Amino acid sequence: QVQLVESGGGLVQTGDSLRLSCAASGRTLSWYAMGWFRQAPGKEREFVAGITWSGDDTNYADSVKGRFTISRDNAKNTVYLQMNSLKPEDTAVYYCAQPRAAGGRAPVASSGYDFWGRGTQVTVSS
Repeated sequence: QVQLVESGGGLVQTGDSLRLSCAASGRTLSWYAMGWFRQAPGKEREFVAGITWSGDDTNYADSVKGRFTISRDNAKNTVYLQMNSLKPEDTAVYYCAQPRAAGGRAPVASSGYDFWGRGTQVTVSS
């Protein structure tokens, strides 16, 4: 069984940075695309960023392009989300997710993922 554990969230001010981590166990990350999603109170879960298994291709939501960077270290079985220039509208619970099938690009739709972490809270104060 795949287990994903996010960490690195917290309370920060507008303009600050945070680095989220997603550690996997039960199955290597190495052959799988990975995605980061977020869900704000009263809103649907939305795609934030995705990365291919090799790390050679990434995709981002328009709202975070140029501010967030997704990366991975397959040797450490960990995926990261570097978040810079944070805004109050970035406040949400952030989740990492893994598709069931190996390879391919990270899906944008949440239905493309079968394994989810429990999330880490990010709060950006104005």
